[in-house]
Amino acid sequence: MGRIICAGLGPGDPDLMSRRAERAVRGASHVAYFRKKGRKGQARQIVEGMIDEGAIELAMEYPVTTEIPFDSPEYITQLARFYDDWAARLTELARSHDIVVLCEGDPFFYGSFMHLYTRLRGSIEIEVIPGITGMTGCWTATGTPITWGDDVLTVLMGTMPEDEMVTRMAASDALVVMKTGRNLPKVRRALARAGRLDEAWLVERGTMKGERIVRLCETDEADCPYFAIVLVHGQGRRPELPARPLVEVSL
Repeated sequence: MGRIICAGLGPGDPDLMSRRAERAVRGASHVAYFRKKGRKGQARQIVEGMIDEGAIELAMEYPVTTEIPFDSPEYITQLARFYDDWAARLTELARSHDIVVLCEGDPFFYGSFMHLYTRLRGSIEIEVIPGITGMTGCWTATGTPITWGDDVLTVLMGTMPEDEMVTRMAASDALVVMKTGRNLPKVRRALARAGRLDEAWLVERGTMKGERIVRLCETDEADCPYFAIVLVHGQGRRPELPARPLVEVSL
């Protein structure tokens, strides 16, 4: 009996994968990964050149992504059927092989694999390899710490109702807003209403080729990249740096 091994790949730069995840990918005979129809898939691109030539690749193509509202009954039904089907297929394959499932970021942090995990848990052996989250890669790319002292960090989804975002944005010190894309205009409005727009940064494709870091207030309204996160850095208590002693220099 084989196992399901989910390898967290980190924020996008292959150099930020853990050694454990890389070993799993390089030694895999069967590799599964999520992707949108007609696309190679971001997770698959991260491990380009690592997968053995003889490995069998299993592209798990979403039946729907942004074509219909994510909270509509049709969307929920199609995605549930998709995860049910792939959970059954992976279970059958794992009777004789280990299956490595690729996951961007960390599998247990808003990752698609969680939907498979809840269906597979208890019926087959599962190993989950954690990874650096996408937001960690993005805030590190800005060159500024995201939190200080006792700052409160809040992670929001751009799909949330605008009024709820405003409330949470105003009440928190540091912010991360994920799932921006076409929701970016709404996120911008919410930040402006909460008085935080001038503090916000847009990080597109953090740690990856084509990385871009700009102030959100300086971007165009129509600029809604898919692989992007909005950040507001905390401004909490910071210990004062000790004064540097004067050093006498003899000439």
